Amino acid sequence: MPYSQNTYAPRKLPVTDGPLRLAVCISGGGSTLANLLTKIDNSELAGFEIVTVIADRPGIKGLQIAESRGIPTAVVSRKDLQMSQLIFDKIRNAKADMVILGGFLTLLFVPDDYERRVLNIHPSLIPAFCGRGFFGRTVHQAAIDAGVKYSGCTVHFADRSYDTGPIIIQKVVDVLDDDTPESLAAKVFQAECEALPEAIRLVAGAKLENHGRRMIMKQS
Repeated sequence: MPYSQNTYAPRKLPVTDGPLRLAVCISGGGSTLANLLTKIDNSELAGFEIVTVIADRPGIKGLQIAESRGIPTAVVSRKDLQMSQLIFDKIRNAKADMVILGGFLTLLFVPDDYERRVLNIHPSLIPAFCGRGFFGRTVHQAAIDAGVKYSGCTVHFADRSYDTGPIIIQKVVDVLDDDTPESLAAKVFQAECEALPEAIRLVAGAKLENHGRRMIMKQS
């Protein structure tokens, strides 16, 4: 029986003569942002640029990283009832083609014009150890407590709930008997450093097609 198509079909990004414009939303130290900047610098993300960085609280290291590179920044408080609207207004003003949630801990309401243009990275193999309350050390402690032998990271399209959008790519790491949440986090982050740029390239290049909820690599 053929797969049914649904609203998760990849949306073609706008045609642009210049680099593809990325907005990055952060909540902390900016390690994902720093990784993306490194990938852009060394041409692993050639043809991309970060045009704005938006945080949900002031004074965080990720904002300092952006400012040191001359990238425009903004802070929108998670206490603001219009948070999602304000953030996407800033994203539109920056003319961003794609949005990256790089350790962004506040749930965003993704508007129709940015459906399937917002990517989130989560430090587990979704659907394990995900959803509301699962972030940072909590995720890795849960994996160790559950006795799993593998964990990893997941890049998926953000929708309007926690960690439920269609999966773009996953990478796996071993969970060893002597792993701590910190050692497991370090391994997972190294996997994230490769998974997120790969997912960005796949989405930007329209290399995916959907079959039901599944995102499948197009056959050349």
